[in-house]
Amino acid sequence: MAAAALRQIWTRKFLPVPWLLCGPRRYDSSSFKAADLQLEMTQEPHKKPDPSKPLLFGKTFTDHMLMVEWNREKGWGQPRIQPFQNLTLHPACSALHYSLQLFEGMKAFKGRDQCVRLFRPWLNMDRMLRSALRLCLPSFDKVELLQCIRRLVEVDKAWVPDSSGTSLYVRPVLIGNEPSLGVGKPTRALLFVILCPVGAYFPGDALSPVSLLADPSFIRAWVGGVGDCKLGGNYGPTVFVQQEAQKKGCEQVLWLYGPDHQLTEVGTMNIFVFWTHEDGALELVTPPLDGVILPGVVRQSLLDLARTWGEFRVAERKITMKEFLQALEDGRVREVFGSGTACQVCPVHRILYQGKHLHIPTMENGPELILRFHKELKAIQYGTKAHEWMLPV
Repeated sequence: MAAAALRQIWTRKFLPVPWLLCGPRRYDSSSFKAADLQLEMTQEPHKKPDPSKPLLFGKTFTDHMLMVEWNREKGWGQPRIQPFQNLTLHPACSALHYSLQLFEGMKAFKGRDQCVRLFRPWLNMDRMLRSALRLCLPSFDKVELLQCIRRLVEVDKAWVPDSSGTSLYVRPVLIGNEPSLGVGKPTRALLFVILCPVGAYFPGDALSPVSLLADPSFIRAWVGGVGDCKLGGNYGPTVFVQQEAQKKGCEQVLWLYGPDHQLTEVGTMNIFVFWTHEDGALELVTPPLDGVILPGVVRQSLLDLARTWGEFRVAERKITMKEFLQALEDGRVREVFGSGTACQVCPVHRILYQGKHLHIPTMENGPELILRFHKELKAIQYGTKAHEWMLPV
């Protein structure tokens, strides 16, 4: 990148941030500042992926990363963008031993106008700060972090793929970096952000449905726990259950909770049911944010879109397997799907529950609502029409 172009990046005024944040920007007076951001450009740029070949999720990384260090005595250090590199951690690092670690997942999209935009990143910043507070990790100013992320994406803008369904995945991480085996609030922490170009979750425009194992003996999260935070410790233990699902011919896990077997999440996605409720109303329903459910960005976006349309009832409430089985028997279930950053919207066509394979008529019904959500999100994310949810880089 030419020196003149770099000066333009660092000296231009930031675009206004449409801050729809929940709660304060930060919870203490100490934070790093985007204005203090230091830049070290790589001298050994990586080879960019071949556009003709598929992009595997999380396997290819861009040339640079964002890094900010914190310690109890001095607070946050200066943020810096530096060449992508390995981390050096003490063997007693508290993130490695006690899972004092959190992360986020968000995407940047290149529109037809070649402008790169982040999708509702302020929601990720809200969630990341809530997760940090839950783990007793240092707080930060959400606006300043987002500005640093925007600069990082701009530096590696050439890595944002522009073919249909592709994007740049942004992974912020915050870890406790205490060099001690004691369990306690860390006195050191490390925040970093890495980027990777990713391909379409579904090849072409096809939406491939998944099958689910619903086994109440496995529990993802519980009331009073940390299911509503995006922590690494919530994900590692699910790998075993995922393997059990695959042994039984299922692709994903339908996580149930409580003695009444409440539907909570699908794999790492939020779950939605589109049906005719027993009171006769056409309804889109998803479990409420009661501390068990992760407040997904795409989840919130689907709820917002559906409420804007005003064509059917939109509800956030508990759904039990008893209620769901009755609706299946009555022929009232239209579509079941998961939502998440990776896939956006993922249809479900079969559930294995208590030894029985339950057929879900999602694909027989279009799936009209899923395709509508998919089309609407794609139009918003790729800039085919202006939308307040997109933040230009």
